[in-house]
Amino acid sequence: MSNEVVQQLIAELGGAVVLDEAALEASREDRSGHRAAERPLAVVRPGSIAEVQTTMRIAHASRTPVVPRGAGTGLAGGAIASPGAIVLDVSGMDRILEIDEDDELAVVEPGVLNGALNARLAASGLWFAPDPASREISSIGGNIATNAGGLLCAKYGVTREAVLGLAVVLADGRLIRTGRRTVKGVTGYDLTALLTGSEGTLGVIVEATVRLRPIPLGGPVTIAAAFPDVEAAAAACTAVTAAKLRPAILELMDAGSIARIAEHLGAAALVGTPLAGLAPGRAFVVAQCDDAGAEADAVAVAAVFEAAGGRTRRSGDVAEGERLLGIRRAMHPAMAARGEVLIEDVAVPRSKLAEMFRAIEAIGARHGVEIPTIAHAADGNLHPNFVYEGGEVPAHLWAAADEMFRTAVRLGGTLTGEHGVGILKRRWLADELGPDVFELQQGVKRLFDPLGILNPGVMFEPAPPAR
Repeated sequence: MSNEVVQQLIAELGGAVVLDEAALEASREDRSGHRAAERPLAVVRPGSIAEVQTTMRIAHASRTPVVPRGAGTGLAGGAIASPGAIVLDVSGMDRILEIDEDDELAVVEPGVLNGALNARLAASGLWFAPDPASREISSIGGNIATNAGGLLCAKYGVTREAVLGLAVVLADGRLIRTGRRTVKGVTGYDLTALLTGSEGTLGVIVEATVRLRPIPLGGPVTIAAAFPDVEAAAAACTAVTAAKLRPAILELMDAGSIARIAEHLGAAALVGTPLAGLAPGRAFVVAQCDDAGAEADAVAVAAVFEAAGGRTRRSGDVAEGERLLGIRRAMHPAMAARGEVLIEDVAVPRSKLAEMFRAIEAIGARHGVEIPTIAHAADGNLHPNFVYEGGEVPAHLWAAADEMFRTAVRLGGTLTGEHGVGILKRRWLADELGPDVFELQQGVKRLFDPLGILNPGVMFEPAPPAR
């Protein structure tokens, strides 16, 4: 049957079907570090909605699994090949279809990169706010599929707040359109919000209508601060929020993170920052204020940092601000340069940030695991990085991760603030949701995808083959 499916795909889609070894191998992994056990049947690279529909109709009729995939920058294993599957790679659908300056919206295909859209928008005085750290290489379709977050969420919201409407191909090949182009709209159930963050398990996103914002007035002002330890830094970040200040960016890096970044970038990268000349063991915070009141807000943020024991530097120079933020953006490359790392993602109430950092440090010590951790401190979203050697994640590391997830939930938090469940966190999903909500969510999946062919094994444990 699998050969028949491939032949039918080739007959109807021609060159959109890719069977070369390099493409099949590349589809087995994303940036989570997880690798699928097998190659897929084929990779399909559609150039149109019609080709996506054709792929899904063939898959539905033959009960063939389909894994929707974009830029492959995900961190939860949510878009990697599964056994016997078609990988539906929509990254080539990368046209900006419309920019409406009057209504402040854009219509884009799923493969459009965040950075590419904002480059196109620059002359119009508008921008697309969602800002994953991978904005130059991550696609808007993937951001929507995972409800991606990033550095600007506390002030500008996660991806869901920027999505007005979607075009989605369902498991049986039907095309639906959800949402609206208006600022308001409450007709029926909010299927746009449901599909945002559904990780390719309910349908394939083929077009998105997204909200744009006016570019903030004035230049940004950046504040960097070094603290004696991560608890002092976390307390300072909580104090910023308590002072009713809302910087656009508020990023915290613990001592382990700073050590890795300094090793990767070189000591010269820290010259001119508050960390220069200080002994190891310090924590680092970078904040950035924007819009017309940026300077006054930055002065207030710096005062809060200093009152909490921070050594600060404030700059309105754009290049200097980017250099300071570059220290934060270097975290993932720095970790990758040293070998294997499981990049995790939990969120806790902002008031529990210091407690969660303490818990991660204790968990690492108990299990003998190095866990450099950074945080989007303004919204309580932490990224513990579990460092290990070898191809497979060792058992003691999963034990440490298990304790870390359960601690986050116990503190009133969640398993994932922005990366998604994917396959890496599905074992903990039912524990956070509870049995009734878990059952309802499985029911939603069955309604959209009764044969279970869309991204099988993502979010929920794999179901038995459909008969």
